[in-house]
Amino acid sequence: MSNISVALNRFGLGGRGASAPPASGLRDSRRWLLAQFDQFDPKPAEIAKRPGGAEGVESLIFYRAERRKVVRAARAEGITGLTDEVRATLRSYRQKARQTYIDDVSARAMTAVASDTPFVERLVYFWSNHFAISAVKPQATEFSGSHEFEAIRPNVLGNFRDLLRDAVLHPGMLIYLDQLQSVGPNSPAGMRRNSRRRADQSQLGLNENLAREILELHTVGVDAGYSQTDVTEFARALTGYTFGGLPQIRRSVPVANGSAFAAAVHEPGARTVMGRRYDAANERQALAILDDLASHPATARHIATKLARHFSADDPPQSLVARLETAFLQSGGDLPAVYRALVEAPEPWAASGAKFRTPWEWTIAAFRAFGRPALSARRFVGLQNQLGQQVWGPPSPQGYPDTAAHWAAPDALIRRVEAADRLSERARIADVEGLARNLFPRAVNQTTLTAIARAESPAQAVALLLASPEMMRR
Repeated sequence: MSNISVALNRFGLGGRGASAPPASGLRDSRRWLLAQFDQFDPKPAEIAKRPGGAEGVESLIFYRAERRKVVRAARAEGITGLTDEVRATLRSYRQKARQTYIDDVSARAMTAVASDTPFVERLVYFWSNHFAISAVKPQATEFSGSHEFEAIRPNVLGNFRDLLRDAVLHPGMLIYLDQLQSVGPNSPAGMRRNSRRRADQSQLGLNENLAREILELHTVGVDAGYSQTDVTEFARALTGYTFGGLPQIRRSVPVANGSAFAAAVHEPGARTVMGRRYDAANERQALAILDDLASHPATARHIATKLARHFSADDPPQSLVARLETAFLQSGGDLPAVYRALVEAPEPWAASGAKFRTPWEWTIAAFRAFGRPALSARRFVGLQNQLGQQVWGPPSPQGYPDTAAHWAAPDALIRRVEAADRLSERARIADVEGLARNLFPRAVNQTTLTAIARAESPAQAVALLLASPEMMRR
């Protein structure tokens, strides 16, 4: 691949058919990528008008209040179980959450297609997948977009410490990893509830999901040497982080985006995590642990490996991992410093390092080539589901895999070819060969050009381009 084709496709989201590619030299390509740091808009028009996490919290609390009223009224009449009215209340909430999700996906796609800073947009998607929450969980559906828009985008060019704090304490992450259920057994609220509980009620206690995933996935990684005791102690420190406005929380302090800290739920006492003691009280305790995890050498190694894999090769070169790890540690987690080291490194520019595009990457590259999304918001969501990558819908907190083995299976390729046929019918492109050369400057294969030239119609030529090896890889 040529340098500019690497910049457009491996670092970016694909060229735009109507726009001439930037200068093609390696130095110019690097300068074009780094200049995007000053041009990036964390809150573009399509995203600025979307509701945030606070609105999602308000909506969830309103639904829960309405559901309680309906259930109480039914019980007063001797009715137990799910009545039609309860089901209708639940259905109404889920329909609203689903529509919010669809509109958020549309805003994300429109921003990606129009973006003049595709390298930074790619970094947003990288971090959103790193701090994955999943709309597959019904309670998290309404928060999946706001999590990326509020926690990831504003911090993508900042420090990892701030990104970590905002990402894991956003209401979307709290509800996805069941943090609302985590109550300090010796906290005032826990002791009061457990002393009064009926025989048929379970005892309130810790939920370790958030603590475990922060350690295993978000920071130091599974091989960092922490123990189950560290997970439990961290979970105790995290107790108190919840939603503002919950009826069982009498008093709380707002954190951000609808999250809050309730001291009455926090497990008292000092904590020891990975050999370090934390005496700070209340919300300061978990924040201190998060800050130490953010700067831990194992975190630097974990993040460097994932970035190297994403931008270079499925089996990331250790030389690149070491370079990014050093940049992370020496800069104190300054993310632009790490990105600069990535752009300046030789490994991502190697022709042998082509990455297989995920369904999201392939679809956005196609729409950038056309100049606009060719589908309605609902149909775009459906297309991503059919291609096997629901937006913000990974099957686990680990996020979507970043290797070709997961995306290049024969049945997945067949679905892409079928999608290419459907999308090509909506494209109105006269010079498909010229488009191919524009999208992959000095990098399009002669076999692809010959197939396009022999196509029976412009639509078939577009379909062949969308199904070409150049389009499948970046």
